[in-house]
Amino acid sequence: MKRFFIISFFLVTVFVAWAIIWFLKGLENYAAMPLSLQKQEYIFTIKPGEDFDTVLKKLKAQKIIKNPLKLKLFAIIHGYDNKIRAGEYLISKGATPGAILKMMVAGKIYLRKFTIPEGFTIKQMAPVIEKAGLCKAEDFIKLATDPEFAQKQGINAPTLEGYLFPDTYFFAKNTDCRTIIKSMIRRFKDVFTAGWKKRAGELNMSIHEIVTLASIIEKETGIPGERPLISSVFHNRLKLKMPLQTDPTVIYGIKNFNGNLTKKDLETKSPYNTYKIKGLPPGPIASPGKESLKAALWPAKTKYLY
Repeated sequence: MKRFFIISFFLVTVFVAWAIIWFLKGLENYAAMPLSLQKQEYIFTIKPGEDFDTVLKKLKAQKIIKNPLKLKLFAIIHGYDNKIRAGEYLISKGATPGAILKMMVAGKIYLRKFTIPEGFTIKQMAPVIEKAGLCKAEDFIKLATDPEFAQKQGINAPTLEGYLFPDTYFFAKNTDCRTIIKSMIRRFKDVFTAGWKKRAGELNMSIHEIVTLASIIEKETGIPGERPLISSVFHNRLKLKMPLQTDPTVIYGIKNFNGNLTKKDLETKSPYNTYKIKGLPPGPIASPGKESLKAALWPAKTKYLY
C-alpha cells in the first residue's frame, strides 16, 4: 500500500511538472509567435501613469493582440509587467508579443522624423516640424525669432535665422520647441568648428557675417560645385565695397512675398535690398548647409565680379 502511494505521488508530481512545463512552453511559444496584424504598422501609445492592465486592454481593443491573459502571465513571469515605459511605440507587422513587451520595457519609443533642406527659412521650417507631430508652427517661429532666447543660446543675432542647421532630426511626439531649436543650434555649432572660427577671423569677418554670406550663397547656388565660385564673386564685391545685387536678399526683405519680384521691389530701399545697400544685409536670409558655410570661408581665388 505504501509503495502504491509512493508511485502515485511520483506520477502526480511528474504530471504536474509536465503540465507546468507545457504551460510555460505554451506561453513562450505565444510570446514568440508573429502577430497577424491587419495593417503593416501601428503606432501604439502608452500614456504616463497607465498601468499594465490598461495597456493590455488597449492592445486588444486595437486588435494588436488577441489573448491579453497569456501576455500578462508571460510578462509577470519575466518581470515585465511593472517595467513598461510611457511613450509612442511603432509596432510592425511580423512583430511578436514578446518583442513588443521588451521594446516597451526598454523604452524604445517611436521617434518622429523631419528633414530641413538647405536654404530653408525659419518660416519654412515651422510647418514641417508641426506636420511631424512636434511643436506648433507659430510657437516655433515665436521662439526662433526671440532675441533674448537667441542671446541665451550664445548666438549674437536678433533671431536664429541661419543658425538652425538643415539636417534630418528625430524627436519623440510633442517634444517642445525649445528642445528642438536647441538641438538644431547644437548641430550648427558642431559643424562650425574652432578652425572655422579662426578662418573667419583671418578674413576679418565675424561668424554672423560668414553665416549671412553663406545663406546668400545657398540661395544663389544652382549647381553645388559652383559654391566656391559664387562665393569669390561676393567676396570680391565686398572688398571693393560694391553692392552684392542679389535677388534672394531682396525677396527676404519683402513681407508676404507673392513670388513675383518686380522692378519696384528692386528700387525700394530696405536693409535687405542689396541693389541699394553696400555690403551684407543685417543677417542671414536662410539656413545654409555645410558646403555653403565652407564656401563662404574658402572662396575660389578669382577676380570675377559677375
